[in-house]
Amino acid sequence: MRLINRHPGRLPALALGLIPFVILILIYGMASRERLAENPNDKLLPGLEQMTAAVERMAFQEDRRSGDYLMWKDTAASLERLGMGIGIAAVMALIVGILNGTLPLFRANMAPLVSAASMIPPLAILPILFIVFGLGELSKVMLIVIGTAPVMMRDVAQRVRELPQEQFIKIQTLGANSWQVINRMVLPQILPRLIDTMRLSLGPAWLFLIAAEAIASTEGLGYRIFLVRRYLAMDVILPYVIWITILAIIIDQCLRLINRRLFPWYNAGGH
Repeated sequence: MRLINRHPGRLPALALGLIPFVILILIYGMASRERLAENPNDKLLPGLEQMTAAVERMAFQEDRRSGDYLMWKDTAASLERLGMGIGIAAVMALIVGILNGTLPLFRANMAPLVSAASMIPPLAILPILFIVFGLGELSKVMLIVIGTAPVMMRDVAQRVRELPQEQFIKIQTLGANSWQVINRMVLPQILPRLIDTMRLSLGPAWLFLIAAEAIASTEGLGYRIFLVRRYLAMDVILPYVIWITILAIIIDQCLRLINRRLFPWYNAGGH
């Protein structure tokens, strides 16, 4: 059998997927052990015990100054900003994307603006956001919206235009007006694709969030990472990076599960 036709089962696929992570952990463990053997006070590659102690201190011990559990407080602040940003961007993408994909007059008017907006580097306008919206929560949420919404709009519009033209013809033959075409035919088919677009936008959204928190914030995962970097506290930074990765995977899988539960017909088609 040719290699391109060999498909692993569930357990072999899981094992194959874990192998790269195990290799990376082993490489890090050996490098950390070697550096700590030469210098027990080395901070660049902390050992498992050091990182475990840092997590226990940040997550399960009250901060002496504020009385908060810093890791959970940072997590709650970052997730709130991320949720608001992605949520607003998704609503905007759904509305503008569907109208751009369905109505030629609206597309001629708005598509150039959306395309231009999607080309703007969001981090380049971060100072402008701080000037316009201040250093509070709004500027951080707006960075996520501006960074993800235009790309999501373009993707949704493209998915609308990929719908079979026969469907548009048939529903109009049955007497549907423009609103009914959008509401009864386009919207149900686009919603699962919108969730897929949200999943793809999570990575950039986290990037914009961490950047905004690092520059102007008093709490959040990005704020904490950039706060402790001045002390070379890799025992805190590495667990925070791992925690952000875990959160991103959990959110992605939750969206995937929602998609499968709400739109089984979409996932049955191999999406």
